[in-house]
Amino acid sequence: MWRLQVRLERRYLAPGWLRLVTNTISLLLALVSIALVLWAAKIDPIQAYKKIFIGSFGSFYGLSETTVKAIPLLICGVGLALAFKAQFWNIGAEGQLLMGAIAATWVALFFPIKLPSWAVRPTMFAAGFLAGALWALIPALLRAKLQVNEVITSLMLVYVATEIVNYLVYGPWKGVKEWGFPYSDKFPDAAILPTIPGTRIHYPTLILGIVAAILAYFFLMRTRWGYELRVTGDNPKAALYAGIPYLRVAVLVMLISGGLAGIAGVGEVAGIHARLRYPQGISPGYGFTAIIVAWLAQLNPLVVILTSFLLGGLLVGGDALKVSLGLPVPTIHMFNGAILFFLIGGEIFLRYRVYFTLKPKETMTPLKEELGC
Repeated sequence: MWRLQVRLERRYLAPGWLRLVTNTISLLLALVSIALVLWAAKIDPIQAYKKIFIGSFGSFYGLSETTVKAIPLLICGVGLALAFKAQFWNIGAEGQLLMGAIAATWVALFFPIKLPSWAVRPTMFAAGFLAGALWALIPALLRAKLQVNEVITSLMLVYVATEIVNYLVYGPWKGVKEWGFPYSDKFPDAAILPTIPGTRIHYPTLILGIVAAILAYFFLMRTRWGYELRVTGDNPKAALYAGIPYLRVAVLVMLISGGLAGIAGVGEVAGIHARLRYPQGISPGYGFTAIIVAWLAQLNPLVVILTSFLLGGLLVGGDALKVSLGLPVPTIHMFNGAILFFLIGGEIFLRYRVYFTLKPKETMTPLKEELGC
């Protein structure tokens, strides 16, 4: 008789080709697993994938809507890539996005100083960045000072931010001209972001997202603070031994990560809706989907530009599935979950060398059996 033995050996540096192969296989396995689910539900997987691709990339309208969805994923994904690179697990980008949306609405409708029209939009973006950064600072300080798990605190703050938005749109900020709907009043023209003609693409936010990805890569690879961030993420004990203060790294990375999510919130309310809405109307989970965007990009800010476009296409494909096959829009979340599941599983092969060996089973002697061995 033979038995299979699995042995793991720590891998200190995964080659680039292995990362590419592992991510590709993980993505393919996710698509296969979803295909099996669709097949079990008596839906042709090939037809479903075809509808997703055509709906997202097969027309000018599909491409433009994919870009619209990709904008908040890009901005949030860049911030999360930096946070995860430092092994600070910011799961609260959704809440930070909502806080940025609140700050933008305050500037657009309730700012106490009369701003010139040219200054309104920059002020909105600055306020959104500050609001998201301060919201992210809470779990950073709790982790650095009290060792409170940042996964729990950042996630719970999402629900706090959600209820703050609900309170405002159902309460003091409820628009008098909105027929009782939970919306604020419409923003003035000076506070609405311009779009590419014939689309909903608010190009100032798109430009900010691309610039943020480039600057984040430069910050990560070419600055001393970026080096400290990478060392802290790769080996926290070595960083501590080298005198790199964890508090400074945690605060810095969370200010950037939360601030970028706040900018994404500004783009949604000022570029898409022109008003503050109930939370699900602002973001159908962009902050959570951005986790997959960052992970699929292997925490590389430049690659986030590509992966955000891919996940944006999946979100648009969810609408196509609803129209053509009658599936509920949340069906597309199965794709997100499967992709994340297999990506995390693939990390085993990036962190460890896996060896499989067949060994003969030891036969028990009568003495061993008598002793219960």
